[in-house]
This record gives sequence, C-alpha cells and structure tokens, in this order.
Amino acid sequence: MPQKLEQIEVRGGRVHNLKNIDVDIPLNQFVAISGPSGSGKSSLAMGILYAEGSRRYLEALSTYTRRRIGQSSRADVREVKHIPSAIALRQRPGVPSERSTVGSMSEIFNVVRLVFSRLGSPVCTNGHRVAPSISIAQAFDKASSSDDEDSWTIDCPTCGVSFNIPTAADFAFNGNGACLTCHGTGEVRQIDDDAIIKDENMTIDEGAVAPWRLPGRAFMATIARSRGVRTDVPFKDLTDKEKDFVLHGEKKRYAVDLHTSTGRVYNNNNSLYENAYDAIRDSLATVKSEGAIKRLNKFFIFKTCPTCHGSRIKPELLQQTVNGKNIAEVADLTLGSLLDWRDETLKTLPENMQKMATAIFSELTNNLRPLLQLGLDYLSLSRSGNTLSTGERQRIQLAKTLRTETTGVLYVLDEPSIGLHPDNVKGLISVFRELIAQGNSLVVVDHNVDLIGAADWIIEVGPGSGVKGGNIIAKGTPAQLKSDARSLIGPYLSGQADILLEKTAPVAPKKGEETAMEVADFYNIKDVKVKFPEYEITTVTGFSGAGKSSLILDSLVPALENQKKLPKQVKNLQTNLKHVVSVDAKPVGKNTRSSVATYTTIMDHLRHLFSDLPEAKEKGYGLANFSYNNKAGACPNCGGLGMVGLDVQYLADIEELCPVCQGNRFKPEIAAIKWHGYSIVDVLNLSVEEALPVFSDEPKIERELKLLQEIGLDYLQLGQSTPSLSGGEAQRLKLVKHLNKSQKQTLFVFDEPTIGLHPTDVATLFKVFNKLKAKGATILIITHDLDLMTNADYLIDLGPRGGSAGGQLMAEGQVFDLLKEKTNSLTLQYLKEHVDKFHIVD
Repeated sequence: MPQKLEQIEVRGGRVHNLKNIDVDIPLNQFVAISGPSGSGKSSLAMGILYAEGSRRYLEALSTYTRRRIGQSSRADVREVKHIPSAIALRQRPGVPSERSTVGSMSEIFNVVRLVFSRLGSPVCTNGHRVAPSISIAQAFDKASSSDDEDSWTIDCPTCGVSFNIPTAADFAFNGNGACLTCHGTGEVRQIDDDAIIKDENMTIDEGAVAPWRLPGRAFMATIARSRGVRTDVPFKDLTDKEKDFVLHGEKKRYAVDLHTSTGRVYNNNNSLYENAYDAIRDSLATVKSEGAIKRLNKFFIFKTCPTCHGSRIKPELLQQTVNGKNIAEVADLTLGSLLDWRDETLKTLPENMQKMATAIFSELTNNLRPLLQLGLDYLSLSRSGNTLSTGERQRIQLAKTLRTETTGVLYVLDEPSIGLHPDNVKGLISVFRELIAQGNSLVVVDHNVDLIGAADWIIEVGPGSGVKGGNIIAKGTPAQLKSDARSLIGPYLSGQADILLEKTAPVAPKKGEETAMEVADFYNIKDVKVKFPEYEITTVTGFSGAGKSSLILDSLVPALENQKKLPKQVKNLQTNLKHVVSVDAKPVGKNTRSSVATYTTIMDHLRHLFSDLPEAKEKGYGLANFSYNNKAGACPNCGGLGMVGLDVQYLADIEELCPVCQGNRFKPEIAAIKWHGYSIVDVLNLSVEEALPVFSDEPKIERELKLLQEIGLDYLQLGQSTPSLSGGEAQRLKLVKHLNKSQKQTLFVFDEPTIGLHPTDVATLFKVFNKLKAKGATILIITHDLDLMTNADYLIDLGPRGGSAGGQLMAEGQVFDLLKEKTNSLTLQYLKEHVDKFHIVD
C-alpha cells in the first residue's frame, strides 16, 4: 500500500526575492503564510505553489486544449514534490462593468432564469395566465430535438391559442432579454443641464461654457464671437438670443479668423460650430478611452430606465411569474431570502413537477450556501457589480470556487479577509474548515491575526521587505510561534505586542472645529447624521454593506468636492474643509512601464542629471534619450520593456530577458553614460535605501527618496513596476506628493489602507497618518483593522449589520470613551476584546 503523502516539498525557491528557500507545506491542513509587506509571501504562494500546481494540471490535458488555455510558465524553483492541482483566489478581483450584477457574477441568476423558463406561469397572447405544468418543460424537450427554432410553444387551456414561451436565454439581460431602451443596463444617460454652464458669473472667454473646454472645442467661443455673442461679459448678462446660440445654435459651418497662441491669424472658411449640448453628444460619439468617458460622464446624470424601471429586462417578460413574483421582483430579493422563495415555490407546484423543481432548486441551494456562509446574505441579485467593495467581490469569487466541493485540490488564497468585519472572519474560518474536511489543502496569505491564529500551521517569510526578505524565519503551530523569538507574528498572536502608538497633536486653528453631515434615504442609509473632528484621525467602521462607502465615498466626498451643489441625498453639510483627497488601494500605473521612479519626480530629475553630463551633450543626447518610454532611449528590440515574449504554441508563452539590453530597457549606448560611476540602469536597480547616500548632494532627488523612506517604502527599487505593488504599498506611494506641503482644510479619505499590510507595517502606516496630521490634515479611514481603530482619535460605527440590517449610526465619539459605555455595536465589542487582549488601559 503506497505511503500517504503528508507535505508539499519546495526546494530551491528563487521567485522574485525568495533566497533559494527550502520549505515543506503540510497537505490537508490550513496553512497560513505571514510576513511583512514585500517579504515574499505571495512569491511563495502564488509564484511557486499556485503556478506549479496549475501548470502541472494543465500539462495533463491534450495539446489541443492547452493551446486554448492561458498557462503559467515554469516557476523559478529547483524542485516541487507532491503538489496537487491548484486553484487561486487573488487579492484584487477586477471591478466588473455596469452590465454585471451579483446574480450574474455568482451565476445564481442563471439558475433563476432556468426556474422561470421551466417552472414559470406564462400569459398567453389573449391575456390568460397559464398555471405551471410539466407540459412547459416538455415543450422545451421537443424543441431541442426539432429543427424549428420557433417550436417552444404551448396551447392556452382557456382560449386554445398557441403561443411561444420564453426560454432561459430570453430572460438574460445581457442577451435576448435586454430592455431595448437601456440595452440591459437599467439606466439611461441624460445631459445634466446644470453642468453646462460652469459659473454664470464667468465669461465665455473665462470658460463659463464647460463643454467648450473639451478637446477640439476651444474655437467654439471664436465662432460664437463672430456671430455677435459677447464672450467677454458674464454669461448671466447675455441676452436670451446670445444664450440660445450658445446652448442650442444650429450645427453648421462658418468662416472665422482663428488666432494662434503665437499671435498669428488663420482664415478658416470651414469651421463647424457645435453648441454646448452638441459638443457633449459629438464627443461621446467619438470617445474611446476610459479616462475620456469618465470626463464626459460629469456632464450626464444617470436615471432609472423609464421602460424597464431598472429591471434591465424587456417589460413583456415580466408577465411570466413564479409563485406570484416576476423575475425582476425575484432579482430584487436578498440572497438571504432566496431560500424562503424556493420553499414557498415548491409548495405551489403540482406533484408531477416536484422532482424536476427539486433538481433545479438544489443547484440554487448549492450556489447560495457558500455566499451565505461568507456573510453576503444582505446583497440582492440585482445589485450592480461595480458598486461592490473589494472584499465583497473577492468573497463572491471565493464562493464560486467553494461550491464545486472538490477533493484533493490545493486552494491558494491571497488576502481573503479583505473587507471583512471581525465577525465575518469567523464565517470565513468555518468555510476553510469545510474545505479541509472535504479532503483539500489550503494555503492562505493573510495579515489578519485572528485568521492566522486559527491556522493549523504557520510559515513566516522575512525578516524584512524586498532584498531584506525572502527567507523562512519561522514555522510551526500558532502555539509554537507565540513563544518563538524569531517570529514577527508571535507577539500579536499572544497579545504581547505593543500596539498603542504615539499620537501627533492636532494642528487646529480653532479648537473643537468639526464637520457635520446629514444623509437621508440613500441605499440602506435612512436619515443618518454624523460629525467628526477636523485636524484629527477618524475611523469609519461596520460590516460590509453597512453603509460606510455610501456615507463617505458616495456622499461626503462629492459634497466636499462641490459644496455649492450637494448630492441629492446630502441634506446638510457644515464644514471648514475645502479640499478632499480620496486615496484608494487601486494599483498605481496601468502597465509595467510605470515605475517608482516615473510615478514620483525622481525619473525627471535623473533625466536632467544625465542629459546635463558633458559626455551626453557631446553625443547629442537630450532628455528623451534617458527615458525607456521614448524611442530615442528605449532598447529597439524590446521597446523599453526589458523582456520579450516568445510564443511556443501550446506551451505557455515564455518571457525572457531581452537579448539586446539584458533587461536594462535602454539602448546600450545610453546605458554606457556614467554619472559618478553609475549608469541610469544602475541607478534604477538601486533600492530607495541604497540610493539615499548616492544622491546626498542632489537635494531634489534626496527629498523624494527621504519621503519614500519615511512612508516605509525604502525597500522598493527605483525601477520597480508600480502595478506589482500591494494595495497598501500603492496607497502609501500615492501620498508622497502630499507630504511636502500644508494640508489645512484638506480631508484625506482612505479606503481599507491596511490591505496587504503586516501588523508591524500598520504601525509604519500610522506614522504616515501622523505626518499628514502634523501638516494640518483631517483624516478619515474606512477600515476593519482593530489596531487602527485603537489608535484613532475618533470612531464612527455603522450597522448593526449589512444591507437592510445596516445603515444606522451605532456609535460615534472618542474611541476609549466609547469602550467604557454599554453598546449594541458589534464592532465595539470586538474592539473591547482586542484592547483587553493587549492589556491596554486608557
């Protein structure tokens, strides 16, 4: 009898910064990988375990199949033994389009469509309702074996008319069933009249007509002036005739004199005039980039479709019902109430339909179960996917993998606790236990102490980040790591870490200044009044779906951005704040060409430094030559990417170092230019920490490097690709430009800033908040992190739970004052346990 395999054996792991590691990962257990941000955790989990587990599975498939499946290349590891097939859940699922809903993302709506097509009660063409029957299902069976595409018909038992019944495909709002007015989006776009004129007190020459500031419309003011419109007086003082020409003038061509910025005059006999509204419509018709569409959307308001009333479905399809509800009404149900709908429907169906109905509804139940276990019961099927938080999107993705109930699979999860309230973490752990019980193995990269403490085995990577990481520093059970002096997570598991951090005093012009806001009837928020102190740090807490984003990101932020025109749901705003900076965890830069050096001003200063060298001037090299994003400097073979892709047909595409520049990105002759013994390639390969002494006599570069060091990113290489940074690293990098100047009357809003951060990194992040606070900033942090809550000045908690059970103000006040009070807030109950665990006394 073969010996039972007990562990995956990794030998010689060298992916990214891993330093030739050897490590064993227990099979059929819950294994947590911990370590500082950038230490190499994901390199081990995703770069070796998932990459090798998925690649080896695909190698077992036919050549034909492999040619059609995206594949991972071989991991940089000497040997991996006994690894099962692997499934991965990545940290940042993409934001879905406006066409996605919770129902389509979870695939539950597919089952609902099947329920309506097979178990529904249709209406004949004469208006008679037909009770659900087995003959409806038989009609589909007959049609599937027939060449007649229109044979999905039944006869009305009342009037005898034969009529078509809708198929499951007909109920798809992304297909045949889409409303013809809104094309399945549930919304229609209309130009916002209030957005046309920026400010009536401005003149047209000053930019009063906002659409004429769009690309290619700058000369509209010149045409208007040639037709007698006074462009140098406030818009409000124009005559009705002048205003009508600006807003609704006929689209036609005019002869006008166009003045250039150099003072030259060109006579143009063929200039097309576009009024303010046409400028928007015509721009929309030709726009392609997402950024341009986002700019144009400022001129539109989105209203519920008047035809389908937001259901996305053709109105005629709403005639068919199941247990008295049409498909739009079922889509509006929360996930938690779908099981009740299932049970009620089964009771109403005839006996001969029970077997089929039970089979269909069992699929619904299987799809629902993991979603409910993961605390998503408050979401409705019709909820737009692009309104979900990162944590909600990730849990839907996790649920899709869990419902397969596979055996012998290695699940590799990256930060599954993102966006989870401490109470939801318990549900996540129970799902993990279920996975293990099914005979699977689980590797989780996470920083949540409760999640790590629930693991069977912990592997720590470190001790630092970047080049200081990449080693296995500790491994063992949670109990063993609590007493392991090498462990970084051990003190947080045992409650011995010092989590209470030093606070910076607020820089307030007047003591006691605060911002107050009232939001009424917005999603699940019903008349919530909140206030928070200015010049201090406030955490906004609560369950996913409790209303945090609706209150802060969708109400407060736009209200501060345009205080003259508050969002409709904001009934009142009293504040001394004038500016708002919203900092999210989205990747910095859209492709690998964006680096730490290019995102900051460092690359610009480097280009000036190198182009000013005598040798560079002698050879005629300018600024463009010292940019790998410009043909003048980029390696001609790889175009400045440093890598070339090789198509090897049915095998995974292979990326290799460019044979011309050896991954340096630049032309060889550019890389030969030296400043103090360093080429521009050498400089970009330096970490921030290594670069500091090199540029000690270059104040502009040194200042940027010191800021990166202060925010805890000194381990990053200057040439490191910014899309590769974790969410927490990306947020900190975005702050660099704000740390050099006063931030009085500025609100900084952070959405889950601890994503990807070890508890020791959270302490570094809090120091960054203190630096902003010292500059006079007011800081709001949407978070589930108990360490951040403990150290904040003020706390706003929404709840009591999510969805329809949320939207209420549960607590508001100074953190330690709230902990002394009796409360119904689950957040404060968990925070009290956390404070007690670490023996903190105010």
